[in-house]
Amino acid sequence: MPILSRPWTVAVATAYLLLMLAIGVWAARRTRSPRDFFIAGQRLGVWVTAFATMSAAFSGFVFLGGPGLTYEIGLSSLLINASIGYTAALLCWVVGKKLRLLAGRHEIYTLPDAIAVRFGSRWATSLGALSVAVGTVGYLAAQLLALGILLEAILGTRSTLGPWSLPVALAAGLLVLLFYSVAGGMVAGVYTDVIQGALMLLAAVGVFYWALHVTGGWSQALSSIASAKQFGTRFLTPLGRVPALTGLGFLFVFGVGVLGQPHMLHKFFMLEDIRDLRWLPLLLGGSQALCLLIWFGIGVAIPALVSQHRLLPLANPDRAAPLFLLRFTPDLLAGVALAAVLAAIMSTADSLLNIGAAALVRDLPGAWGRRVRDELRWGRWATVAIAILAALLGYFYGDLVALLGTFAFGTFAAALAPTLAIGLNWPAVDGTAAAWSIGAGLGGNLIFEWMARQRALAFLPRFPAGALPSAAALALSFTVLLLVAGVRRTRGVVERLPAEVQAIVEGSS
Repeated sequence: MPILSRPWTVAVATAYLLLMLAIGVWAARRTRSPRDFFIAGQRLGVWVTAFATMSAAFSGFVFLGGPGLTYEIGLSSLLINASIGYTAALLCWVVGKKLRLLAGRHEIYTLPDAIAVRFGSRWATSLGALSVAVGTVGYLAAQLLALGILLEAILGTRSTLGPWSLPVALAAGLLVLLFYSVAGGMVAGVYTDVIQGALMLLAAVGVFYWALHVTGGWSQALSSIASAKQFGTRFLTPLGRVPALTGLGFLFVFGVGVLGQPHMLHKFFMLEDIRDLRWLPLLLGGSQALCLLIWFGIGVAIPALVSQHRLLPLANPDRAAPLFLLRFTPDLLAGVALAAVLAAIMSTADSLLNIGAAALVRDLPGAWGRRVRDELRWGRWATVAIAILAALLGYFYGDLVALLGTFAFGTFAAALAPTLAIGLNWPAVDGTAAAWSIGAGLGGNLIFEWMARQRALAFLPRFPAGALPSAAALALSFTVLLLVAGVRRTRGVVERLPAEVQAIVEGSS
């Protein structure tokens, strides 16, 4: 159905985009220093922090990639979300509190800043910054790919532009994103996150309800899927359509790797009052659980509609969410939901652009004692460069949004989660152990991903079938960290910490 024939859908989506642009203009006037640009002046309350963290975490991966992955592999995709019941608390109490305490006593704008303060190591800091930059390009590529697919569906350009449809849609989304990211930095990001988070919650609940309505209820939907030859009962079982190794890898990477996601951890630096942390797990975890309803709702509704012969099988699973919203939901709900998907994509993308720019402009030079003269101006230029690289990667990656997102999430997880989760709670982890762990995690994930995707060179070793490269890299990073820290502790060569950092790590501050 042509989008212009649905005026309410167009009106709501257009109003959302105009509001985001207006916030970019407003935020640009309030962005006067690097502190404003990178951590929003460190003056956020708990509600804004919770919504900003949820919006940064739940992106096009959840709202567009999740339903597509479910269509492809069945309910096995929900193993990615099985840890959602505890990850919010894990995030807050294992690393979030320690990061905020460090930020309260030192000038910390970014995660590599925190690594520098905790470990005092140039190599650990520079490798951490490099990991943030690499992971940012990958994760942002997933967001821009999702944004391009969504805008392509909304604008209906496939029939008119042919093979140029996706590049044009990607370029259009990139321009809107760059406008408010470059202008307002993190001030724009966090305030758009509040609006975007509310939209995401509203849309997830509404779409879930409508998915029940359209398919005739869960009993009918599930029975239709179970009886269809294309799907069958295996579609509905937890490990039916993926190897057990893949399912366990999802649980490991997304259940533990959350501790290394800089676009989420970055929000803890902005919290004004550390005492508000006691409410954050409830607010963050509750909002995440509600948002996942859209993944489950559309992920089941589309296969059910195909099984009921009301929809043709999908050539591209990533089009499941736009197709359902544009063909099976009322105009107003479709407009709100499409705006929410845009919100999910752009809130995460904005956070990523800011931390990626900071990694290049502040963290890499700063690790070696150098400073860029005009950080604000060069931070904006770095934002543009990262966005263009990510758009190119998203276009040429040639796979599902969720798989590109898994690779990027795994890059952050493997490189940073072991160092932060253990290093912020065990003084025996020094800069040497941290550097080895970060390097092993980043390098391992890139090498394992390349091996898993390699098809042309038959003489190269194959990555084990069903294993997630990021899970193997995360396990390698943990192993290297513990081995190096243990050996150095045994030899009595662990680097001593400053007294105030020692107190934070030991929990006495």
